[in-house]
Amino acid sequence: MEKTHRFTADGSGSRLDTFISGRLPELSRTYIQKLIADGYITVNERVAKASHKVSTGDRLAVTIPPLTPSTLSAEDIPLTIVYEDKDLLVIDKPAGLTVHPAPGSPSHTLVNALLARFTDLPAGSDDLLRPGIVHRLDKDTSGLMLVARNRVALDKLAGQFKARSVTKAYLVLVKGHLSPESGFIDAPIGRDPRHRKRMAVVNGGRQARTEYQVIKYVGDYTLLEVRLETGRTHQIRVHLLAIGYPVVGDATYGLKSPLLSRQFVHACRLGFRLPSSGQYVEFGSHLPPDLEQALERIA
Repeated sequence: MEKTHRFTADGSGSRLDTFISGRLPELSRTYIQKLIADGYITVNERVAKASHKVSTGDRLAVTIPPLTPSTLSAEDIPLTIVYEDKDLLVIDKPAGLTVHPAPGSPSHTLVNALLARFTDLPAGSDDLLRPGIVHRLDKDTSGLMLVARNRVALDKLAGQFKARSVTKAYLVLVKGHLSPESGFIDAPIGRDPRHRKRMAVVNGGRQARTEYQVIKYVGDYTLLEVRLETGRTHQIRVHLLAIGYPVVGDATYGLKSPLLSRQFVHACRLGFRLPSSGQYVEFGSHLPPDLEQALERIA
């Protein structure tokens, strides 16, 4: 389904593509320019060029066309496969790789990389653009992810996530010395009413529970192992900010850092039952080099 965003410009002098990028930061500049070239962005009901100078009072409409399965293409993107059998894959996803196509990121995703190696992944239960995808990690979160290779496995693995029986543990670095050294954060998460592109702890949000354990204090920081009982959008980052310990490198929720160009969140352990046998298995992933180097710099 296509979606249209409408704005009335409250400033003048910016290029059209620059103005839209500021209003819709989830869209890449390249994608915005393509939308403009294809006639999906209008100014005062007229198609305009990317170089058009926006004036105060201009009425802008940005239409996001729907992605379709035909949008998907195989791309030779390197992948680290930790485990593979006839039912599933465990992938060690690098930071910077989006999981599946979406407006603004129609290609160069984990799904495109998977299609270059596996041509028969099952369609997602609610989205044909997510073949094999059981769960997601944020673009700039690295670590372990499950991918299903057939419909039966997809349904069984999705059932484990729904039942909250999957072990999901993350290594996270926060600013400050978190105390007490272990605990639960139980606070509902929903859209931030003041910043609609962000999540926040809000009354009436969806239940969210996060367990944490201090691994060690490093300088003015704390390295944690965090386990999720629920899987809300940005849950770790939102919950830790809510208790006053923002994640290092997390520009979205308030703590940019010279140590890192992305948030210090790494999916380090993933445990679940194999769809074929019901046997519980667990996999681990070491910190990638950029996070290791950040720790060394503050030690």
